[in-house]
Amino acid sequence: MSERPEEPNKASDAESLLPIDEHVEEGHDAEGRQVRHRGIYLLPNLFTTANLFAGFYSIISSMSAQSAMSAGDSAAASKYFAFAAIAIFVAMVLDGLDGRVARMTNTQSAFGAEYDSLSDMVAFGVAPALLAFGWALGDMGKVGWMVAFIYVAGAALRLARFNTQVGKADKRYFIGLASPAAAGVVAGTVWAFSDFGIQGSKLSFLVALLVAAAGMLMVSNIKYNSFKELDLKGRVPFVAILAVVLVFAVVFSDPPRILLLIFLAYALSGPIQYLLRRHKASQ
Repeated sequence: MSERPEEPNKASDAESLLPIDEHVEEGHDAEGRQVRHRGIYLLPNLFTTANLFAGFYSIISSMSAQSAMSAGDSAAASKYFAFAAIAIFVAMVLDGLDGRVARMTNTQSAFGAEYDSLSDMVAFGVAPALLAFGWALGDMGKVGWMVAFIYVAGAALRLARFNTQVGKADKRYFIGLASPAAAGVVAGTVWAFSDFGIQGSKLSFLVALLVAAAGMLMVSNIKYNSFKELDLKGRVPFVAILAVVLVFAVVFSDPPRILLLIFLAYALSGPIQYLLRRHKASQ
């Protein structure tokens, strides 16, 4: 008796006619059996998409600022540069939320990790470099765009290295300055000084050193505290809540300057701790 041939799956045929390929990801269920998951998780990837949009908006604002500068409208240029910097800080908040949402809802996926990395490259790699270039580095000619590229390359290498070290490196530390922190240094500098109406062309050399240093720190082997050991789910003393409220109050009292100081302090904490460890080891 011959076996009856299987009938084609009409649903699958219909899906194959879609103009966009459906994402299929392989994994294992609770019993260890291999399963295939069709589609992507919506909630965490919405935050990642918002992160990507914030980075894109920052780039558009930097371009608008350059157009305003060309037209001689310095007030509008300062406004657009501030918008570009703020968008990068918004991207940081969204970047911190997407991973936590994925873990809380048990919706982690390889697709989400790759999408997050690509979004970070735009928001914390390309956007800060274009912001610094438009505000200060453009007046330095080839040196300016070379410094901006050092930052972009540093961010790309930092993200690639991070992706290869997931599950292998000590979670308590980042190896090299994290790209959001480097972006915070650049964006904070532009926002703080442009808020005072100071033109970046007057600080080109200083900004070039800062941007190049941020790019090099991202690919360095210097350890930075990741603060991932903090238990946000457990009980904390009541004074901890007061401390959080105080921090928010201080930040909102003068966001451009306070955020710049916070990210500069974090960026310097790695080299300072490295030198202190070297000094103790030599004694």
